[in-house]
Amino acid sequence: MPDRTSKPATQAERMMREVEAKRRRGERHEWSWSSIDILGVVGWSVTVPTLLGIAAGIWIDRHYPSRFSWTLMLLLGGLMLGCFHAWMRLKGNHHD
Repeated sequence: MPDRTSKPATQAERMMREVEAKRRRGERHEWSWSSIDILGVVGWSVTVPTLLGIAAGIWIDRHYPSRFSWTLMLLLGGLMLGCFHAWMRLKGNHHD
């Protein structure tokens, strides 16, 4: 019979008990596949804008030569845009 004088368990204590019980039963963590999924999404979120920037820069450099390298500038722009997009995506997943 539970002791009625003790205070109720906090949410953190309940979660710790649940994790410990899963560990004893040998259950695997559910976060492993979602972590891999997030890693893939973040990777593509950075890669696609970077590659698009490179492709656009090469096209501009070939058709409109100038003393500035559009390839380099658009590579950096695509990289920054991709990193910003990945950051916002991770920030959104963190609160879910």
